Amino acid sequence: MEIFLSLCLGVGLAACSGFRVFVPLLLSSLAVHFDLANVTTGFEWMGTWTAIGILATATVLEIGGYYIPWVDNLLDTIATPAAFAAGTLLTTSFVEIDNPVLHWGLGLIMGGGTAGFIQAGTSMVRLASTKFSGGMANPVVATFENILSVLFTFFTFWFPIVAFVLVVLFIGWLLRKIIHRKSKVTT
Repeated sequence: MEIFLSLCLGVGLAACSGFRVFVPLLLSSLAVHFDLANVTTGFEWMGTWTAIGILATATVLEIGGYYIPWVDNLLDTIATPAAFAAGTLLTTSFVEIDNPVLHWGLGLIMGGGTAGFIQAGTSMVRLASTKFSGGMANPVVATFENILSVLFTFFTFWFPIVAFVLVVLFIGWLLRKIIHRKSKVTT
């Protein structure tokens, strides 16, 4: 049960990094620093003041960048691989499995995959927003993503199983939207 809970925590945090790469990393670092969460061996660095300072700076720059027209679309290009890496790191840091291949494999597939998928979805939303509003609605999209990232990260720490279910439901909804949109395009 402990592995399942830690996997739910890791995947939930990975999903949050699909909205904002550095918000869940920063909040996880703070949680580790203040002994509100435990990471696996080798990831103790997440709770250091150095890590917190670097992640806080990166978080401020990332959030600010999404409010600058056209920079937000450029950030999405960079954020997609960064979200995949952050999702992998977050999942791997919280899941305690003795087999390193399984440990990192789960991190890559479940954490990185979830973060990358969410990030791809938010990128599509931003592109649509740019297309239909000339970028004027993008700050609204950015604000919504910021709120989701912060709220879901807190939610994931307190209710990892519920957060995991919400991630699965959100991915299902997003897949349905993509499939529906593609079927409209082909007909």
